[in-house]
Amino acid sequence: MKPRWIEVNDRMQQGYRYALVAPAGRDFDAEFRPDLTPPEMLALGVFGGKYMTDCRDEFPAGWFAGARLSERKDASLNCFGVDASQPLSVWRAKGWVHPDDPRGWFQWYCRYYAGRRMPGEDERQIGRWKAIRRHVAQLRRACEPGDVWCRPRQRQALLHWAYDSRAL
Repeated sequence: MKPRWIEVNDRMQQGYRYALVAPAGRDFDAEFRPDLTPPEMLALGVFGGKYMTDCRDEFPAGWFAGARLSERKDASLNCFGVDASQPLSVWRAKGWVHPDDPRGWFQWYCRYYAGRRMPGEDERQIGRWKAIRRHVAQLRRACEPGDVWCRPRQRQALLHWAYDSRAL
């Protein structure tokens, strides 16, 4: 596949360029099997609708066709109607944010899904994604199967990491 270059100019990044080197939604690391695509996550409601409001030009318009977006964070737009996010300042303080993805994990996932690959960083982010799976086990222990309103904050947090707890 011939690389296609993307240039980013939004509120958090100016003049950042990256290459799409894999087909969109394909050729993922064998250990990375998210339940949801970025457009599915946006349609379900993540990050209070605020996450992708100024960087829509970077991604296909179809990703936003059914997205729940808002100019201000609004937890009622989230799939489970609760706020399950830590401020970006917390993520930065813990060293979880890579300079190429200043919005954090979901930005990395959107770009990975689109076809960007970053050796080293991809493995780090996939490791973080795998570590969140412990919350799936906690939900299975604590909730009756099919009770999607058991532990809504934990379910919303899982949704932010492309895990679909509605099927549990």
